[in-house]
Parts: sequence; structure tokens; C-alpha cells
Amino acid sequence: MRIITGSAKGAKLKAPHGLDTRPTTDRVKESLFNILGNIVEDATVLDLFAGTGSLGLEALSRGARRATFIDQSAVSISVVKANAVHTKLLECTELIKLDVFKALAMLEAGGRLFDIVFCDPPYNQGYITKILHKFDNGKIIAGQGILILEHSRHEPPAKQWRNLKLRRSERYGETMVSFFLNHLQQSTEAED
Repeated sequence: MRIITGSAKGAKLKAPHGLDTRPTTDRVKESLFNILGNIVEDATVLDLFAGTGSLGLEALSRGARRATFIDQSAVSISVVKANAVHTKLLECTELIKLDVFKALAMLEAGGRLFDIVFCDPPYNQGYITKILHKFDNGKIIAGQGILILEHSRHEPPAKQWRNLKLRRSERYGETMVSFFLNHLQQSTEAED
């Protein structure tokens, strides 16, 4: 597992030992960043169920402005920090050790908005619908922001939401990556 391109190109990333993490493969990561293209540049990024921090760190390496990493595991947060130090990207990171849904409520209460949200929850544990419901009703993804949801092909997300629109899904063996665009215009944008 490594950073594919950008300022930290080629840096090898550590993975937590003994935990039930399932880091995104380099093949899947490279494909999803090819799909995202230049929208990563200067973006604010949220990496949920961060594990190793691979997705958020790749975004930073490719020019994202800032990345917030959330994981409830102290070991995972420690690994993300070590990877951020190793890639020399620590100054652009925020690490939050907390349950994802509690952290999202905290970020929302603070008025935080993110251009890109990476979400790679444990497979087949009922997180997908809960996460999509939270983002569809919440104010965490900036207007025209994107949610990238990695999930099992056996747990496909619903396609129809009030504010989130499924734009694309890609399959990589047992893994699916779904791209949802937020069509909700935030109140601060409407006032401009």
C-alpha cells in the first residue's frame, strides 16, 4: 500500500496489525482518483472509517487543502498519524478518534463543510443506508460536493435520495465504489 502520485508519490503506508481493517487496494484507489481528476486540488476532504488514512493522504498528496480523518480505533488513528508524518502531510491533517456518527454530528454542529468525503465502512454491517441517510439530510458535504462510498457488491446502496444523486458506480471484484453528488445548496452559498 502506497501513495500513488503527487508530493508524497511512492511513500509506503503502514497498516494496523491485528485489527479487522480492509485498506482500499492501490488498484481501486488509483481508479477512483482517476475518476475524480482535478477536483481534488484545493479540496477539503473527510476520510471516514479512516483505517490507514490511505484515501485522505492520497488526496493531500494530489493537492487537497486539508483532510480530516475519523476512526473510533485509537490504533487506526495512531497509524494515520504515523503515515501523515512519514508522507510529510501532517500539517494538513486533523485526526478525530470518535464514533463516525458522533463525529459527524460534531462537525455538522460546528458548521464544517467538505468538498470530498471518502467513506469505507465495514462491509455488510448495515452502515450503507445509515450513512447515506445522514449525508442526504445533513449539512456536511458542500453544495456540489461528492461522497465516495466503498462497499460490498452484496450491499448496493439505494440510488434515489432527496439531495444525493448517484452519478457512477464501479465494481472491482467484490468491492463497489459509488459516487454520489450533493445537489443541496448550502444556505451560505444561496446568500452569495
